[in-house]
Amino acid sequence: MSGIPASAAGRPAPAPGVRPVRLWNIANILTMVRLFLVPGFVLLMLHNGGHDPVWRSFAWAAFAIAMITDLFDGHLARTYNLVTDFGKIADPIADKAIMGAALICLSGLGFLSWWVTGVILAREVGITLMRFWVIKHGVIPASRGGKLKTLFQGVATGMYILALEGPLATVRFWVMAVAVALTVLTGLDYVRQAVVLRRKALAPEPGR
Repeated sequence: MSGIPASAAGRPAPAPGVRPVRLWNIANILTMVRLFLVPGFVLLMLHNGGHDPVWRSFAWAAFAIAMITDLFDGHLARTYNLVTDFGKIADPIADKAIMGAALICLSGLGFLSWWVTGVILAREVGITLMRFWVIKHGVIPASRGGKLKTLFQGVATGMYILALEGPLATVRFWVMAVAVALTVLTGLDYVRQAVVLRRKALAPEPGR
């Protein structure tokens, strides 16, 4: 019988005038581009033992493109209502993958101390898991400090990827120092927010 609504077939019909969000929209495509850039970045970074300035410049270009897509995919998804369950999962994975790959390569090649990589990755993974832990009680929004942390991490890591020498090498050390400090401070603030959010959610209602 023709004309049967989608809900009758076991699927909810979209609201009148509202188009369903397609899985392969521009925001999700940019996220996938970022994921595909990860192995390419690693190959470029490790070429010739990681000491060739030219290939490290290529690696920096791949890293920079990944960071730029990170700025745009979330903005496009929110602005044009392109948010999907796939994007919610894939976007943070792509973010952690490119940053983690860069930091691990830098430490493995001896350009960056392992403790810096450990602090940053432990914070990123820990906060992501904590968000899932409290998600049933509420969402912890990204703070200005968190966005500033992401900016400093990206700039500092990018400077370490490049074969910089002299004063610029000193500058990148201090940029990374600020990035690590922001990483720790914002991580502690997110933990505080998560604890407060969970306590409020579990607190007994007045009069009960």
